[in-house]
Amino acid sequence: MLKTPHSFTPLMDPKPSSNPLSFIFHEGKLLVRAEDLALPDAALTDALKDGTGGMQPLGMFDGRYCQTTWATSESVAPAGYEWRGLRSLFGGWDEDLLGLAGRASQVAEWARTHRFCGACGSAMEKVMGERCFKCASCGMTAYPRISPAMMVLIRKGDAYLMAMHKFSPSKRFTPLAGFLEAGESIEEAVHREVFEEVGLRVRNLKYFASQSWPFPHSLMIAFTADYLDGEIRIDANELSEARWFGPDDEWPERVPHISVSSILVDAHRPGN
Repeated sequence: MLKTPHSFTPLMDPKPSSNPLSFIFHEGKLLVRAEDLALPDAALTDALKDGTGGMQPLGMFDGRYCQTTWATSESVAPAGYEWRGLRSLFGGWDEDLLGLAGRASQVAEWARTHRFCGACGSAMEKVMGERCFKCASCGMTAYPRISPAMMVLIRKGDAYLMAMHKFSPSKRFTPLAGFLEAGESIEEAVHREVFEEVGLRVRNLKYFASQSWPFPHSLMIAFTADYLDGEIRIDANELSEARWFGPDDEWPERVPHISVSSILVDAHRPGN
C-alpha cells in the first residue's frame, strides 16, 4: 500500500547534504530519467535550481536527506529526462520510493500555492522548526492542506455494495467514497455520502484502515458498515452504476495493493 516507509524521519528544516534525494514536480508530474526512472542527481538538481521555487526539506530516508520543490517551467527538463505522473510510476518504483514521492508532491504543492498570503497578498516566509508558512505582514499561517475523505464497503447479508464512480481514472467498481464537509465528523460523512450517492441508510460502522493519497492531498479513511434500509437510487452526477456483489457474482479484478480501496475489497472478497 502506498505509505510512508518505516525508515523515513520527517525534517522541518533543511540539512546540508552532498547527495540528496530530490523530488522536482511540475503540474503534478515528477522529473525522472527516461531510461531508468531515476531521480535527478545532485549535480543536475543544483544546475536546475534557478528554475524552481526553492527546495523544501522532506526528511531522512535510510540515512539519506530528501528534499522537494516545484519547477516554474517544463523547460527545466534536460535531455534524457521527462515529467511523469505518479500513477504512471506504479509498478516501476518500489513502494518505499512511491510513498516518499507521494509525500513530496504534497509538500511541493503546498509550497507552490503558498508563496503569497491568501489574506493580504504579502510574501510568505517559512517558519523554522515547523511545516508552516507565515505572513510577515498580517501573521496568517498556512500548513500543508490535508483533505479527509471517507470510504465504506456496505454489507447486506453475504453481498457487498460497490459502485462505478463517473470520474474515477480506474473505471472499476469500488467502495463508496467522498470528502468530508466542514463541521462534520467522519462518521457523519459516511452516513451522508451513502444516502446522497445511493439512497441507503447504514449502521454498525467499523474502522478498517487509513491512507494518505497524494491526488492531490487526500487522507482516505476506510470503514465497513451494515445495510439498514432503502433501495439503491444512484446520484447520476457522481455514479454511473451501483450494485450488490455476492459470492456467486464476478467481482472486480484483483489489482496491486497500491490503495486502501483494493485492500478493503480483497479483505471481503469471497474465498478470502
